[in-house]
Order: sequence, then structure tokens, then C-alpha cells
Amino acid sequence: MIYNCQIVYNQNNCLNAKRASDNLCRLCIDSCPHQAISIYRELDAKRCTECGICTAVCPSDGFVYREMDKLYEYLKNSEKNVLNCPQAIPAGHEIPCLGIFDRDLWLALMLYAREKELTIFTGVCTDCPDKKACGISVQIFIELHNAWEDHPPVLIKVAADDGDSESTVSVQAQNESRGWRDIGREKFEEIRGGNTFLEPYLIPKTRQFLEETWKSLKSEIEVLPLPALKVSERCTNCGECPEICPQGALTKTDTKEQLTLIYEPLKCVHCQRCVSICRSKAISMEVKSLSYRLLTGKVLLYQGKRRFCTSCNKQVFDDLEPPLCMACATSNPYGSFMITQHSRSQV
Repeated sequence: MIYNCQIVYNQNNCLNAKRASDNLCRLCIDSCPHQAISIYRELDAKRCTECGICTAVCPSDGFVYREMDKLYEYLKNSEKNVLNCPQAIPAGHEIPCLGIFDRDLWLALMLYAREKELTIFTGVCTDCPDKKACGISVQIFIELHNAWEDHPPVLIKVAADDGDSESTVSVQAQNESRGWRDIGREKFEEIRGGNTFLEPYLIPKTRQFLEETWKSLKSEIEVLPLPALKVSERCTNCGECPEICPQGALTKTDTKEQLTLIYEPLKCVHCQRCVSICRSKAISMEVKSLSYRLLTGKVLLYQGKRRFCTSCNKQVFDDLEPPLCMACATSNPYGSFMITQHSRSQV
């Protein structure tokens, strides 16, 4: 980890550290446009441009933006919200790049835009080395824009800093030989001693901010478009999906007679490990219109009766009639015939 950077790695929050899985998360590594993140999640200070895309794609705040809390305070307390990237005119609160905006933060910004004007100034992104990070973030915004048709307006303006603005000249006069990234690194080096980002926490900062923002406005905003789990009738009641959830967002009540799955959307970080492990393909994640109560509550996601082999009473996970385990089915000529017929019917 490098301490003089606005982006830091919180190993305790990384999904790979929370719960072991054969399907390791590599979103931060694969998304970095500068190949600045090693397989051990170490940041290369010479390559990292602090574009923030690793923070936006990371489901659980494994990578975090150190100044996120200050951004939240600005959004809550300012009369109008004006944000600018370092290559735009210094019109408001400076952020490293639009790349730090994940889905939850975009939603929170849209909620605040209902109360006060929100304007984001950017440089010419096509000429920026961080254009990939900005592009991914903008794509998230477009998806939300299409899913939430009547959302409050968010103004994104291209206003590159040409050095003529008064505030820019002042900064340049005081820092003739230093670029904006050098200034930023020195500024954050000063607060290194008070860094608390390495402490683990369950719910990502942007999700916490979204929940807090929506709570203050929930009487006006009834539902938001949020990804949520769905379980179909294809579920075989194996109960494996809660075991792989690194957040504890999916839990089960397990009895011999039935399986009950309880889902907590606020804890869910959409890593989709439960989706990938489901052999029957019964679990999916879809964007739904969730109320504040559903987002912060516990949802009865699924309840199904267990099925047992009519021969040996072992639990079975298919839809054959009568239910037979594989051992009994293969040792029973009639059972073998039924499996063959069932397999052919599925082709």
C-alpha cells in the first residue's frame, strides 16, 4: 500500500479476505487502465494516476478513496453542489476523477440533486489518461438514467482548465514546479497519521451514504432502481448459496423439512458469488424498484420443501418423480430409465 496516494487498499474489506472462494475477485486488477495493481493488490506509485476506477468497481471497499468522507460533508452542507475533476476549472469541490463514482454514489448524487443544483465540471476526457475510468463511471450513470426516467437533473459540463481562471493562476503561482497530482499527494501525506481506512467495516461507504441520504428524503423518493437477488422455482433447496456470501447478506433457516433464504439488500454488494455457485441456475440478480424499507430490511427471498429419496431417504436435488438419489437410481433399472428419459426431455 502507498500512503501518499488518495487511493488506498483496505485488505480487511476485500472479498477475497472475507471468505475463501475458488472464484477470486479480480475486478480492481482487470479494470485498472494503467496496470498499477499487482495480484497482491499492491499499488505501483509510478503507474497509479489515482483515477479511482478500482474504488468504483470494487464491491466491498477493498480499494477506497481516502477523502470520501470529506466529499460527503461537502455534499450535505453546501448550498449547491459543484464538483470538478483536476483538469477542469476549479469551480467547486475537487475530486480525483469521475472514476470514483460507483452506482450507489451516483444514486446519492441524484437524490441530493432533488434538493439543490448539482453540476459536475470535467476536462476534455478524450485527452485524459484516465478516460477509461471516466467512461466506465459515465456508463453507470447512463444505465441509471435509463432505469430512473424522472430522476432529478445532473449537469455534467466540459470546462477544461486553460489556466486563465483567477483561482487557477493563484495555485500555479504558488506551485510553479509541481503538478496537481504532486500537490494532492503532499496534501494527503499530511493526514496520513489520522488514516482510519484500514479498519474493517461491513457496508461500503457509498452504500452507507446512499442509505443516509435516502433516509432523509424517503418521504419524497418512494423507490430507487437497485440490483437485487431473485430465486426461481428451479431452486433445489441445496442451501449452498448462503455459505459462499462474504457479506452475510444471504442467510438460511435450515430444517429437515424446508429451506428458507433471508436476503438483506443493504449488505449485498452484488458480487454475484451466489449466482455463480448455483448449479441449478435458480439465482439471478436483476435491477428492481426497491423501497427504502426493502433496502434496509430483511426479505423472505425463498422458501421450499426439501425432497428425499423414496428408497434410502437421502436428500435429492432434482425434479424426478418419484424422487431418487443417484445411487438408488443407477442401481434400479426403472430409476435408470427415468433418468435417461428425463435427460432426453431436457435436450
